[in-house]
Formats: sequence, C-alpha cells, structure tokens
Amino acid sequence: MTPALRHVGTGRHPVVVVDGFSGDVAGVRALAAALAPFPRAGNYYPGVRRTLTPADRDGWAYFERTLEAVAPFVGGAFDIDSFRVAEASFSIVTASPALLLPAQRAPHFDSLDPKHLAVMHYLSDTPDTGTAFFRQRATGIEAVDAINVDAFIVEAKRAGAASSGYIHGSTSAFEEIGRVEGVVDRLVIYSGRLLHSGLIPEDMIFSADPRIGRLTANLFIQGH
Repeated sequence: MTPALRHVGTGRHPVVVVDGFSGDVAGVRALAAALAPFPRAGNYYPGVRRTLTPADRDGWAYFERTLEAVAPFVGGAFDIDSFRVAEASFSIVTASPALLLPAQRAPHFDSLDPKHLAVMHYLSDTPDTGTAFFRQRATGIEAVDAINVDAFIVEAKRAGAASSGYIHGSTSAFEEIGRVEGVVDRLVIYSGRLLHSGLIPEDMIFSADPRIGRLTANLFIQGH
C-alpha cells in the first residue's frame, strides 16, 4: 500500500491517492458480484448503485476494513479527528454518453460541508478512466460552499445544456485542474466540495455486471 498526497487548483486542495490499497481486487469484486444486480442509482449518478448496510455482512466488513486503513490519511490530510459513515456503496457507470441528462454532463459536487469526504476505490481495470477535478471558468469556483453555490449552479446549468457526453478535459466552461487515473486497486480521498467528474471514455463498456463494468466502491464520510 503506497500513499501519496497531491494538491489541486489554486486552492491547493488535498487529494490522497493510495496505490495497491487492498491487494485483493478479485475478492472485493466477488463481494460486489454477489450483490448484483444493482438497482438504478439516484442523485444523477449515471448508472447503478448498491448501497450497503451492516446487514450485508461480508460487504460491510470490507468497508469497515477500508475505513480503518484510511483513518490515518483522513486525519493527516484533512485535519479530521473522527468521522462516521454517511453512505457506503458499490457503483457502476452504465449510461452511454448519448443518454446523459444536462446535469450529468458537467462537473458536480457532493456536499457543501468541508468535513464531508469522498473515498473511492477503483475495482476495474478500465483504460482511460478515473476522476478529474475542475475550476468553473465563469466564477473561478473550485470548491462549492454556501456562499458560492447559487452562482455555480447558474453557470453549470448553462454548460450542461450546451454540452454533450461526459466531460473529458478542459472545456470553454470548465478548466481541468487535476486528475487521478483509475488504476485498479487505487483508492482516492477528496473533499466532497470539490468540483469533480468521472473520466468516462466514449468507447467504454457500459455493462452493469460488476465483473465487466466500471466498478467502484464508494464511501462518503462525515468528519467531526
């Protein structure tokens, strides 16, 4: 397990990247496959998602091991002493570029809370995928908060309506300020306030099968 601390944007926002995180991708993928088929996701996620609870014993145990392993990185990079799980899930992108809604064509944020973090574990060896971070050109916004959220939404709606497919690299509306390649068994941690989007190539296989599609394990944690 090899951790690294990166910073993105003019705000020097921390992004933690851990390579070789689990050492057992096949085992984690088997856990996800045992829970398939996944239901359709909400909140504009372009695919299917299986949310886990403690009743999903084997899957939940994997997420508990993940939290235990990432706790030192969370404390060191984000100055958070303790945290709780807000949501844990396995997710697969299944929507082809032509089927995206306008809101799915622009970078998004997960929360306005600076102590709300996203933890993503890449579980498929899918070329040219990953997660990219952006600055909104019209407003200069890199991280959304209660003060700038309205300005961000106005400009994001315009950008989504004028674009097509998944965003990939800088555009006239958004500047890419950093990216994490979706290397298999890599884990990434970042603030949910950061503007970000999945890197999804047009020729990717949009399968809902956890053994074939772009599978990720996703944790949202709330710091205290």
